[in-house]
Amino acid sequence: SPTMTEGTLAKWLVPEGSKVETGDIIAEIETDKATMEIESPEDGILGKLVVADGTEGVAVNATIAFVLEEGEDASALDNIAAGPAPSAPAPVGALPPAPTPAAPVAAPQAPAPVVAAAPAPDVQLSQPTGRILASPLARRMATMGGLDLSSIHGSGPRGRIVKADVETALGATQGGGGGALQTAAATASTPAFAPTPSAPITPDAPFTGIRNSQMRKIIARRLTESKQMVPHFYLTIDCDIGQLLKFRKELNVQGEKAGFKISVNDFVVRAAAFALKQVPAANASWTEAATLQYDRVDISIAVAVEGGLITPIIRDTNNKGLAQISNEMRDLAGRAKEGKLAPEEYQGGTFSISNLGMFGIKEFSAVINPPHGAILAVGAGEERAVARNGALAVATMMSCTLSCDHRVVDGAVGAEFLAAFKGFIESPMTMLL
Repeated sequence: SPTMTEGTLAKWLVPEGSKVETGDIIAEIETDKATMEIESPEDGILGKLVVADGTEGVAVNATIAFVLEEGEDASALDNIAAGPAPSAPAPVGALPPAPTPAAPVAAPQAPAPVVAAAPAPDVQLSQPTGRILASPLARRMATMGGLDLSSIHGSGPRGRIVKADVETALGATQGGGGGALQTAAATASTPAFAPTPSAPITPDAPFTGIRNSQMRKIIARRLTESKQMVPHFYLTIDCDIGQLLKFRKELNVQGEKAGFKISVNDFVVRAAAFALKQVPAANASWTEAATLQYDRVDISIAVAVEGGLITPIIRDTNNKGLAQISNEMRDLAGRAKEGKLAPEEYQGGTFSISNLGMFGIKEFSAVINPPHGAILAVGAGEERAVARNGALAVATMMSCTLSCDHRVVDGAVGAEFLAAFKGFIESPMTMLL
């Protein structure tokens, strides 16, 4: 997962010493979004479990087990150190200690390591010959430490340089000084203007301590980074949804026979998709190399789940009808709440929508979901007094606020998108043309 740097090894599904075949499901990993299954990469005997059930903070690419291939003796595993013990629950009222990632363990000979996951490749415009593969964190650490990436040997997939490689290089250049190395690593992984960590919480009122899940931790980190690193600005527009509600009622009469039921949110999703095709500059993401303007509209929709939220994606949204959007959304939301979405169903997307109208929220501003360039926050439809032709009238209005990444979406582009969106919402028949 692009957002995953560590996870929890929830449980082993086969015991140590079991015979396994390539593709057998051997363990479950809890990511920031769902519980995923790990398959055996080899045929052989599950010779040693390096990471125990329930271990939190297992780093991406950490070795979690070794498989003995045919003909190998268990003595090949004699010098392999045991993995970390599961972390103990923090005392109620105390801040839990930072998780210690399981370090990769080198095999003395041929046993095949089972690794937890591999990070997604860097976003790039092209793949020129000689390009140095390195994680963003490794690049920052190397820059801050004054290291040339070309002089560092990468231990990641396809020779990719990862955090551990830079730490090793920094240790060598600094004479193995552990204090300096730790300072460089900590600085590289923290924004320059990050606030000083607060003291442990010592409330003087009765409370119940609820341990933070992996999902909650990732949400906290990503949204903090978004508000700190992404220059947000906000645009709000009011839409008259009177015609939309009438049209929806007529469609749902037909839908009773055809097996679908259209929601206001389905209209919002389709209108946003049409508006993004009409104003493609709003369907974009920022990178240091270039602004990425997407050819396809893939809309991520925020869904509340136990312990947090997830954003399943309706891909190629503008080419799908209201009934198809409705059915897909119902299926994705249902499986999201059960933790059964596949990574490709919630990773990526080009634009986000968050709708709190069903909770009676009139208006709100959402935090941008990186790397998207914008997110549309949708409020409740409610009857309001409006002026028409010099007289007061009552109309059902819906307030929508667009949060924009100013590096990608300028004010005029955001306003143009909202004008197009409003046009489709207020004249819903145009979405069928």
